[in-house]
Amino acid sequence: MPTPQTKKLSKTRNLGIIAHIDAGKTTVTERVLFYSGRVHKMGEVHDGEATMDWMVEEKERGITITSAVTSCDWRGHAINIIDTPGHVDFTIEVERSLRVLDGAIGVFCAVGGVEPQSETVWRQADRYRVPKIAFINKLDRVGADFYRAVDMIEARLDATPLILQIPWGAEDQFNGVIDLIEMEAILWEDDTLGAQYRTTPIPEEMAEEASGYRERLLETMADNDDGIMEKYLSEEEIPVQELKEAIRNATIKMALVPIFCGTALRNKGVQPLLDGIVDYLPSPLDVPPIAGIHPGTGKTETRPAKPGGPLSALAFKVMMDQGRKMTYLRIYSGTLKAGETVFNPGKNIKEKPARLLKMHSNKRERIDDVSAGDIVAAMGLKITTTGDTLCTENDPILLEPIRINEPVISVAVEPKKVQGYDKLLEALKKLSDEDPTFKTKIDEETGQTLISGMGELHLEILTGRLKREFSVEINQGKPQVVYRETITAPSIQEEIFQRELGGQQHFAGVQVEISPLKRGSGNKFVNQCEAEELTEECLEAIRQGTHEAEGGGSLRGYPVVDVRTTLLNVQAKETSDAMAFRVAANMAFKQAFLKAEPILLEPIMKTEVLVPEAFTGDVIGDLNARKGKISQIVSKGSTQVLTANVPLSKMFGYSTALRSASQGRGTFSMQFSHYDQS
Repeated sequence: MPTPQTKKLSKTRNLGIIAHIDAGKTTVTERVLFYSGRVHKMGEVHDGEATMDWMVEEKERGITITSAVTSCDWRGHAINIIDTPGHVDFTIEVERSLRVLDGAIGVFCAVGGVEPQSETVWRQADRYRVPKIAFINKLDRVGADFYRAVDMIEARLDATPLILQIPWGAEDQFNGVIDLIEMEAILWEDDTLGAQYRTTPIPEEMAEEASGYRERLLETMADNDDGIMEKYLSEEEIPVQELKEAIRNATIKMALVPIFCGTALRNKGVQPLLDGIVDYLPSPLDVPPIAGIHPGTGKTETRPAKPGGPLSALAFKVMMDQGRKMTYLRIYSGTLKAGETVFNPGKNIKEKPARLLKMHSNKRERIDDVSAGDIVAAMGLKITTTGDTLCTENDPILLEPIRINEPVISVAVEPKKVQGYDKLLEALKKLSDEDPTFKTKIDEETGQTLISGMGELHLEILTGRLKREFSVEINQGKPQVVYRETITAPSIQEEIFQRELGGQQHFAGVQVEISPLKRGSGNKFVNQCEAEELTEECLEAIRQGTHEAEGGGSLRGYPVVDVRTTLLNVQAKETSDAMAFRVAANMAFKQAFLKAEPILLEPIMKTEVLVPEAFTGDVIGDLNARKGKISQIVSKGSTQVLTANVPLSKMFGYSTALRSASQGRGTFSMQFSHYDQS
């Protein structure tokens, strides 16, 4: 018999709303909160009043910059929602949100369909095995095409869409939706802001189309569920509840993606979407138990979602709240009380969350304890950072960390007043604690303070926050591309380190071969040395020395990528130690790198430009002048979609050039694709 705790977990949904910029994620979230009674006034993104876009920069720009957590109730279920950014510069916010979520809603614009960032975030969700449902939004807009958007989901995302609703009308004639499960039409009352809706029989003109899509739905389900297949082939009536259970199972297995539709801005289609969240997305009990490594034994362990089990939690986001650090946690198993000591196995330290908070965007509610399935914020965790595991010292576990992309663009900054230098460094440290894709360093040669991020907008937002939140006035240089270095030929080098330090002799000889790997392979270290003198400790020191040398190449000091280092031989004496081997390996790699015909690699951006047909020629000419390689041109009505790979260094100021070439009617988005030769 299920316990009260198990019942609570079965009625919990942890989900994220993911999409391309301007697909309507925040508007959908706003309607969800309003119709569930969580807020009593709908805020609009274009007015800068959306509940989830609480940062000043978000209100000013009308875009989501930071993922915000909230919760609401629907049909007796607790729904925890993370609204994520759609702009590629803030992809870390999507990455760390998806890492801790059980399900996701992909929001797609009925006009644009599957756009580049939609594809990126969908793939991120696939990587974490997150079940998804899709909401085709903006069906009231000119050019809206529900069926084309569904076809794009199938073609571009390798997903199997399961259409549960079809639109009743389109553009300014969009009336409501046809529900293919219950086989009825749903109409919304305009004078109640969409809060009231009623069901009616399917109109005659839609009956044939609805029957056809209902048949397709049943055929797809018959392929995915034996019970449905049996009834379908024998032409028995399939009970609605049985059909919903089968759809739920297929969604959780990621075999299908249920498709809903509507227009959030016009308050139509959101309540059935909420029903879909409850009916089809998984609870913490429906997803596989979280797996991790025991830090002592190195063996894989799993932690089922049980409030009574050992504690395991992941810190997935850090924020500065009026100068104080706030850490967002997903509790996978066990229970955590405010003031209770927890163990961070990655850093081998103990921490104590002084307060636990249930979040509603930037508002909070203090709570005494949390348990499996909860997403909360904690105050008082001083050392824990993004991707750290929290558990108990008696039952340690190390969960998989969060994948973090490397920055691609840098800017030199300095305080306007010399006495503000320490304040600047302190502010930069706090911002980089919040955002792992934001890096700061001091250039050893020039003494400049460099900040690095994922794009121009990313750095623009962060430098704006320096002034607004930390009262640090800065001067900044022009954006600089963060290059990489690699080699084009193999090279062998032997180096001997022999020196007296602190009255003690140190000796080590290391011979390595370095050779190029194909683009995107990363660096590899291979040991082919069979010398008896090579102990495990010395091998580890050689690995470490090689890794340190890969941190900066010989051309301009950028990180080295796509290189295999093979250890061929070592020399050792009685005075050999780990430090000597580390230094010798470092020297050998650097000298070999110099002889291996090194080259610079620069970030190449996958760029998608939407432009009216009349301006296509000018835009193509401009992209060619920027060394762009156009890979695809697709027509969407009177609009052309150009896809190209362009060096990042050539894309600074592109938004101004595109506006000029298209009389302000062109838009573009870009995301990092790969590194390649300049």
